[in-house]
Amino acid sequence: MWAAKRMASTMSASSAALTFELVAKCSTTRARASILTLPHGPVNLPMFMPVATQASLKGLTPEQLEATGCRLCLNNTYHLGLKPGQEVLDAVGGAHKLQGWNHNLLTDSGGFQMVSLLKLATITEEGVRFLSPHDGSPMLLTPEHSMSLQNSIGSDIMMQLDDVLVTTSPDAVRMREAMERSVRWLDRCIAAHKNPDRQNLFCIIQGGLDLDMRRECCREMVARDTPGIAIGGLSGGEAKDDFCKVVATCTELLPELKPRYVMGIGYPEDLVVSVALGADMFDCVWPTRTARFGNAVTKFGVLNIRREKYAADFGPIEEGCGCPCCRPAGEEGMMGITRAFVHHNAAKETVAAHLLTLHNVWYQLDLMRQAREAIIADRYPAFVRQFFEQLYPDRQSYPSWATTALRGVGIDLMDP
Repeated sequence: MWAAKRMASTMSASSAALTFELVAKCSTTRARASILTLPHGPVNLPMFMPVATQASLKGLTPEQLEATGCRLCLNNTYHLGLKPGQEVLDAVGGAHKLQGWNHNLLTDSGGFQMVSLLKLATITEEGVRFLSPHDGSPMLLTPEHSMSLQNSIGSDIMMQLDDVLVTTSPDAVRMREAMERSVRWLDRCIAAHKNPDRQNLFCIIQGGLDLDMRRECCREMVARDTPGIAIGGLSGGEAKDDFCKVVATCTELLPELKPRYVMGIGYPEDLVVSVALGADMFDCVWPTRTARFGNAVTKFGVLNIRREKYAADFGPIEEGCGCPCCRPAGEEGMMGITRAFVHHNAAKETVAAHLLTLHNVWYQLDLMRQAREAIIADRYPAFVRQFFEQLYPDRQSYPSWATTALRGVGIDLMDP
């Protein structure tokens, strides 16, 4: 704790709309604990950001999301630009007011849709030309238009428009083009950003799985001195070993006093390993999406509550969980939901998806809270060991990508 207090007084940096305070560093791994202060309040890092794509987290009210401890969640620029549209966003005063959210928002630029909606998109130096999945109407998303939309949304963190290519693409020439274009588009985003005093623009490092290209992109992006830095283009089907190499390569080159955001990851193992590799922020739709299929995320793995064995299981979704679903109904605001109740409703009623979403979001946020506490106490390696011991029946079943990545930062999971 002495080290944590010492850092709190000396290790901080500020920009116009952001303060980053490094609270503690793991003495073994690259894991960090920090406080990110944004226009709508402080956020403890490391942290997981739930995804409210169209200005709502499916199944939860803003009050319920707030009660999980979430202080930063995502909206999507592409979708909000289509509906409700920029005119409505300007009229209401931004997405915070539209969705009744009094805490921080991060917006993706819309660039990811180059991958997810590739059949509907054409990419040129000018920008990305889409056909709307709603009505087929054309839409041109340029760096300037992305900034204009995000200024109207009013997000606390805005992402640059980047040229995203799936990491498994064998086209090295196109990958370099995407990386270099992302740098050029960042310059255009910086020039077009109207509210740098109250909205933070983060750059996005590209380069596929080519580590030299990633290093080159890191140098270019760091030179632009944006308030925060993201590692993009992952979660595209690449091998986990390659994913870890990219994260480790980039974090090693990034400034110590800026937040590091790995985009689009959310499996618990990914989060725990990426924190060890030096990353701070993560997002993914997986915890909420998997809830809609009847799955509960727990420290012992994912449970499919639709399975018949839970029909007469009157225990909580997860024993010892602190979420409102799992805690006893006698406590104020708690529901005491049983697995049997969720099982009964999972195939026919939306309430099951609602309850599992609340539980899963709580789990993800609490996992990062526990990780943060372990870093501050300088016991992160022990935390990682316990995490994998609970999740897997024996060491022989640990994923090799995780053991390899963790060994590279001083944790040998196979060491008795």
